[in-house]
Amino acid sequence: MIDPKTLLASIPEALRGPLIDEYRNICKAFNEGRWKLAALDAGRFCEVAYTIIHGAIVGNFAASPSKPNNFVAACRALESLSPIAVGDRSLRVLIPRLLPALYEIRNNRNVGHVGGDVVPNKMDATLVREGASWVVAELIRITHGVTTSEAQDAVDALIERSHPLVWEIDGTKRVLAPDMKMADKVLMLLYTTPGWVTRTNLKKWTRDNINLSRVLNGLFDKQYIELDSSRATITPLGVAHIEGTLLKPK
Repeated sequence: MIDPKTLLASIPEALRGPLIDEYRNICKAFNEGRWKLAALDAGRFCEVAYTIIHGAIVGNFAASPSKPNNFVAACRALESLSPIAVGDRSLRVLIPRLLPALYEIRNNRNVGHVGGDVVPNKMDATLVREGASWVVAELIRITHGVTTSEAQDAVDALIERSHPLVWEIDGTKRVLAPDMKMADKVLMLLYTTPGWVTRTNLKKWTRDNINLSRVLNGLFDKQYIELDSSRATITPLGVAHIEGTLLKPK
């Protein structure tokens, strides 16, 4: 898996940071069932993505994200630019054709303005989330030269999940369920933390220096987590277990 610290490193931080932040905002709002907010964040996401794509094609990134006067026309114009730094078809054609659709949901589906023809709903928010995920995955695939599967794994690691039982203060996390099994606490902590988590942090967060290694090895054997000598991260199978059991409404 790509180290989150190096993710999209070829894109300036002034653009990379906002892209990741807006993507996480979309996912967070969607996970919380706030369909209108998820769609609203699509507008800012599209503007940042456009700025990045334009800079990648012409070989000169802008200092900050910007909003074109005519977003649809600006995206169409990307197809006719002569690539200097990057000529991938996704940058010139595929992504620029998707962004206006996501932008349209924000502007004209009763989300960004009064008088839209559709009430904000899960269907629209799902399109926004999945479209944004695909855009970020394509940018990762292109800039890092990895497979689509590896790019999707990196995108999944960006998603910040939340749950009322997991409380965080000053970088320390606690699972507020004294009777919960240690293995489930570890999974909850990994579920709500993007990317890799060091064993040091897990020891600190669980306050268990004795049983942690045994618990981690047990979760690794079930393929609920990926594990090495210094860190752990939850797998899709672990996510499915969390969402299908621990987080399932009773």
